[in-house]
Parts: sequence; C-alpha cells; structure tokens
Amino acid sequence: MIAPQKSGPQSGAGDRTLDSEEVERFSRLASEWWDPRGKFRPLHQIGPPRLSFIRDAAVKHFGRDAKTLHPLSGLTAVDIGCGGGLVAEPLARIGATVTAIDPSERNIAIAKSHAESQNLAIDYRATRVEDLVAEGRTFDIVACLEVVEHVPDPAKFIAECASLVAPGGLAVFSTLNRTLKSWALAIVGAEYVLGWLPRGTHQWDRFITPEELRRYAEAAGLADPHLEGITYNPLQDVWSRNPDTSVNYLLSARKPRPA
Repeated sequence: MIAPQKSGPQSGAGDRTLDSEEVERFSRLASEWWDPRGKFRPLHQIGPPRLSFIRDAAVKHFGRDAKTLHPLSGLTAVDIGCGGGLVAEPLARIGATVTAIDPSERNIAIAKSHAESQNLAIDYRATRVEDLVAEGRTFDIVACLEVVEHVPDPAKFIAECASLVAPGGLAVFSTLNRTLKSWALAIVGAEYVLGWLPRGTHQWDRFITPEELRRYAEAAGLADPHLEGITYNPLQDVWSRNPDTSVNYLLSARKPRPA
C-alpha cells in the first residue's frame, strides 16, 4: 500500500518560495509541455475549465462583455510558474497583455519558441515572483495555477503573488485539496496506476485545503474569495467545473482599492 508521504529535506534550504528540486523536476520534462498525450496530458485536459474560470471571473470583475472574442483586451496579466505557456497563450488569445514567469530557463525557452510559432507576443521571463515585486510591477490579473502545492511556504508565496495584483485587480489560484480522496486520485491513481504524471510529481503534505488557501489570500490583502472545483468524468474522459472542491479547485479574489 502507498501511504501519504511527508516531504524530506529540500535543496536550497531556507528558500521559502522555491524548491530547487521541484524546479529541476519540471525542467527535465520541458520538451513535453506541448505534447497533449505526454507527461503534461492532465494539464492539457484541465486547461479549458481553468481558462473559463479565469475568463468568467475577469469578465464579471472588470465588467467586460463575455460574448466578445477578446474580453480581456486592455488588461494586463501575469502567469506565475508558467511552465511551457499552457495558460499564458490562451490568456493572450482572449486579449490580455501577458507577462509569464518561471524559474526554469528550459521551460521559458520552450514557452518562447512555441509562442513565436503561434505569432503570440508574450513577455516570457526566467525569473521569480519576488523579482517582479522588487521591480514594483503590478497587473490587473495575477494567475498562479498548480504552483502553490510545489513551494515550501505557500503563505509567503501567496503574499508575494498578491503584491503583484494592482488595486482593483484580480488574483486566481488553483491547487489540490489535502484530502484522502486527493491522495487516492491525484497521487495513487494519476501517478502510480494510470501513469498520467511522473511518480513523485506531488507531495500530499503540501496540498492545501480551501480554508487554508482562503486564509492565506485574505492575510495577503485579497478579498471576497470565490471557490470552485474541477472534477474528472472517467466515462467521458473530460474535466469540468463543479462545486466539488475535494480534489482540484480554483480560487479567485480581488485586491481592494485604497479607501
């Protein structure tokens, strides 16, 4: 029987917002980012519900017309932990001016090459969230998807992400809930039984409950958190948005304007 494991010592000890072993793990897989049948197949599958959540949250928050092709036109967005660009590219396609960052230079190289082949202008940078904060950058939309469960100190990391949200802007996070169901499906099922993900991709003790994520977001100055789940239908092989947050889920929250 495979039991939930505690994570061991991480390289780069003392670095609260980056685990160098995690960065290296994803760097080794960089060539597979855009293979929908490869190691990142699950991210390709959950792409549509993730994007629709961001789009719907932004349309509602910024008062945009949901029926237009480019509802995010005129808005700036940053994709934190962008990997190969699976979120950055669709954000650009629906009108946002996108900056995308990742600590892995290999990931950024793959992302840049693919975006250029699609004639998409995305500002890709091999850097960290703290670097953008130090520059004083802010964005209308800050997206950080499937990243917080890979960092040593999610509260600190979320606070850094929230610093990038412009007053009146929107933050969106997605991650995995720390439940026995998520351990059974996201680790045992996805990594060991079905082989959707390389073994060791996730550490169950780093999964974050919705209550924890809400608390971290509010402590970072974000308000009115909204939660929604993403669930898998094995009969149709389709992922969709759902109220069930017991495994995969998303959270949106706004940055209040100064009084």
